[in-house]
Amino acid sequence: HEEECSCGHHHEHHHDHDEECECGHHHHHDHDHEEECSCGHHHHGHHHHHHDADEVFSSVGCETAKRYTKEQLLESLKALNDTERFGTVLRAKGIVAGEDGKWYHFDFTPEEEEVREGSAATTGLLCIIGAQLNEAAVKQLFGV
Repeated sequence: HEEECSCGHHHEHHHDHDEECECGHHHHHDHDHEEECSCGHHHHGHHHHHHDADEVFSSVGCETAKRYTKEQLLESLKALNDTERFGTVLRAKGIVAGEDGKWYHFDFTPEEEEVREGSAATTGLLCIIGAQLNEAAVKQLFGV
């Protein structure tokens, strides 16, 4: 079934479901899936998520001109595993400017973080999807 969460987006709750966060990233969760984010790239993943039907999803999304090092991004992504501090983060994606002039694309699912160099964007984009997210803590973590 489909329900609307506090972020105003519709989320289907069954074996396969789609999620879209406020920054426009489209997330499809099933065993073997492909995703297209606002950068226009397709991301292929192998993640299977089970959620209770009454679970409410929310998202934190923003644009930022802040510059990051690859190490800062990896540390921040690893920190998102702390459910006490940030809530249950199911997915985080983004494209941000690097302090070294490069652009970094990142992906996060629980216990799996990836930061890679990629094509430039007009502005940095962050999108974090989860349940009972602590929006203030997430924004503070990324300095936005």
